[in-house]
Amino acid sequence: MIQPGNKVTPFIWFDNQAEAAANFYVSLFGNSRMVDVARWGEGAPFPKGSAMSATFELDGRQFIAFNGGPHFKFSEAFSMFVTCEDQAEVDRYWNALVADGGSPGQCAWLKDKFGLSWQIVPKALGRLLSDPDAARAGRAMKAMMQMTKIDVAELERVAAA
Repeated sequence: MIQPGNKVTPFIWFDNQAEAAANFYVSLFGNSRMVDVARWGEGAPFPKGSAMSATFELDGRQFIAFNGGPHFKFSEAFSMFVTCEDQAEVDRYWNALVADGGSPGQCAWLKDKFGLSWQIVPKALGRLLSDPDAARAGRAMKAMMQMTKIDVAELERVAAA
């Protein structure tokens, strides 16, 4: 079910994990909930009663997860970008999303256990990379390029050096 007033809703194609993924994502973020799960009926290309789609909200933004089979795969061309207030928030999201089969990537990127790409980015990163002192910004950028999960304290230390 699409919320009234929402004309644009991200639609994410899964092989067969849409409901599990939606429930997992909803469990991670505040102001989030499952809205609806539509089930396949008789004669569908998937077992009757299995999830066809899951409509859910993350921090108040609506998404639709769809079970369409293995025809399309995720790539980093689409990712979920999470802005974090501090290191504790970075750590919480990062650790939850790489757990149980997820994998870290470079520079704040990771893939969760379903293969969806995420960027877990502290607000401090933008501030450091856009520092008016080009040398400070450059040191922060060089340090960030060596990281997987962003370490705010290390970026601050390197930028100030």
